[in-house]
Amino acid sequence: MVDVTAKQPTLRTAIAEARVRMQPTTIELIQTEKTAKGDVVGVARLAGIAAAKKTSDLIPLAHPVSLHAVSIAFDIEEHKSVIKVTGKVTAVERTGVEMEAMVAVSVAALTLYDMCKGVDRGITISDVSLVYKEGGKSGIYRKNERCDA
Repeated sequence: MVDVTAKQPTLRTAIAEARVRMQPTTIELIQTEKTAKGDVVGVARLAGIAAAKKTSDLIPLAHPVSLHAVSIAFDIEEHKSVIKVTGKVTAVERTGVEMEAMVAVSVAALTLYDMCKGVDRGITISDVSLVYKEGGKSGIYRKNERCDA
């Protein structure tokens, strides 16, 4: 683990995304809450939030951090048969929260799969990526763009 003892705590924010592709009929079941397992989006949101809090237990060299806010949003892109999962994590810490955001969206996406696998085994999870990061000496990062603050 990197030694962050000498660093001063600063406001850290990270946003990550994942895409979950599925059959249009599966998306309709999710929207109407007619899956056998119930509220797919609600359960996936809770799973993502819980996962963010457990990141240092899952990623061996990740620092345990005290998170101040975690949010998970789901954007249904019906024309693409995709649900975009976006996770935002905020903390005042000595190290960034990128891994927490990426773990959150990964587990939320896996939960979508788990809740719907009975009706759609072809669900695909892809494009897990950091899209925004702010805080610390490296400045602001936006996917496909680098900005120094």
